[in-house]
Amino acid sequence: MKLRLPKTVWAAVAIVFAYALVCLLVPRGLVLTAAGDLVPFFLLSVATIVMLRHAAASRGQERAFWALLSLGCFLWAANQGMWVWYEVILRQDMPEPFLGDPVLFLHVVPFMVAVALLPHLAMEARKLYFSTLSSLILVLWWIYLYAFIVFPDEYVLLNQHRYNHSFDQLFMLENMLLVAAAGLAAMGTRGSWRRIYAHLCGAAFLYSLTSWGINLAISAGSYYTGSIYDIFLVASLAWFVCLGSLRFRTTPEPEEAGRLMRFWIAASPRLAMLAVLSLPLFGLRTFLETDPPPLRRFRLILTLVAVVVMGACVFLKQYLLDRELLRLLQEKEKDYERLQRLQSELLQKEKLAAVGQLAAGAAHEINNPLTAILGYSEILANAGLRDDLAAMAVRIGQQARRTRTLVGDLLSFAQHDPGERSLLEVGTLVQKAAQMETHRVADHSVLIETTIEDGLPRVWGNANQLLQLCLQILENASYAVREAGGGGIQVRVSRRERAIAITFADTGPGLREPARVFDPFYTTKPVGKGTGLGLSAVYGIVQNHHGAISCRNREEGGAEFEVLLPLATDSAQAAAAGYLPTAAR
Repeated sequence: MKLRLPKTVWAAVAIVFAYALVCLLVPRGLVLTAAGDLVPFFLLSVATIVMLRHAAASRGQERAFWALLSLGCFLWAANQGMWVWYEVILRQDMPEPFLGDPVLFLHVVPFMVAVALLPHLAMEARKLYFSTLSSLILVLWWIYLYAFIVFPDEYVLLNQHRYNHSFDQLFMLENMLLVAAAGLAAMGTRGSWRRIYAHLCGAAFLYSLTSWGINLAISAGSYYTGSIYDIFLVASLAWFVCLGSLRFRTTPEPEEAGRLMRFWIAASPRLAMLAVLSLPLFGLRTFLETDPPPLRRFRLILTLVAVVVMGACVFLKQYLLDRELLRLLQEKEKDYERLQRLQSELLQKEKLAAVGQLAAGAAHEINNPLTAILGYSEILANAGLRDDLAAMAVRIGQQARRTRTLVGDLLSFAQHDPGERSLLEVGTLVQKAAQMETHRVADHSVLIETTIEDGLPRVWGNANQLLQLCLQILENASYAVREAGGGGIQVRVSRRERAIAITFADTGPGLREPARVFDPFYTTKPVGKGTGLGLSAVYGIVQNHHGAISCRNREEGGAEFEVLLPLATDSAQAAAAGYLPTAAR
């Protein structure tokens, strides 16, 4: 993925060189102080804006990432603005203690949270392990640590020496943690996200070294605003501007968790647990220390507040984990049901394939001797034999004809040729099948009702096979209704997302074994009434049309079959339209 360096980057580099010349050439005074305060303030303001623009152009976790970086730069700029107010506008030395120190310390926290979001990972990786929430607990613990160690010596009972020492040490540790987190993230990813994390790591590392050098210079009494140390400070701030100004031609794609990321995902909950368990130890330390009562009271109250806040985070995490576990269990249950359904469909296809091969071979072998048996039985029946012998010859002929019918069914079942296909109106086919079945049932004990939605799209299929499908299901339903003493069959044709649904519902006794109705040779009819191949052939037709068929017993009684046929694709309709004559278009 290629990078383009915008004009902002070149401008930032030019500002660093110009500032270096000012620091080296301009003597110490108001001009140098103004440059030393205004240039960092300007760079931080620009970094805030460019990262905010990145956030506005992004979405999801990536938007949160850039928004947090923008927030960190804003807090940083607010701290620098206080320096401008005191040293440039009021022309005063910085007060001790300085109100901007907590803001300076807290500006790193949004950077740490941004890295902890793991925006480069796919959503499932973040959602499964909730490392972001664990990282939030660690960030809250870090803020608590600052308020517990540094804040009391600044605002409760002033102890300037201990405050400066504690602040410098903790602030340096905070920056190094950010450097380590960004470095690990850079090593654990690739492509655009690796560049983003690498720039963040480099800018934070340069700033950490600069801050360490400035603190040493302050301790030695050699630091002043605009000194040579600030050149490196301005360079680190310009690097943050460059980070926010790098434009990627495409949005960085989410990735799967690498080895380092998996290590952090596994380690962050344990670290968060240790952070929460450390709070009682800090409270115990408060009781054992010999500090003045105001400090002890402040730290005890702070610890209680931290216990409540971080405990709420723990309960929230547990709630989310429980809900996620329930969701995973439900998904696994659905996956298991889908697997069972696929296994049953695969088994059914294997059964049909095996029976089809056997039927094709057996039918051809049986057909020739069967024809001879039928012919000889007719000769014997007309040969003037005794009545009992003639009756036996007639029965032989009847059984031979029944066997020939069975052979015909076997051949029909074995020949699953898709045949010629075209665009079909399913409603018209269903209406035709219903009329044919109504005429076939001579006693009118079965009432067939059809409901067809208007404006149904067409399907791509074989008209004869789909008509055979409807007739077979209607014939079985009619038989079941007549056996129950009469009733009705309701046929409904409707649209179901990307498919046409044909539903056959009858008022018969229902299905004895719904799971076996499509098995070859399975039938509940008496001997001689059915071969058990009709619904198996229906199943094969549906499979040839890439559809689905299911059956169930209705709560109000009777059986229900549902056939789903996929809609014709645009390419299929275009291909069919190409063969239509001009007058028909």
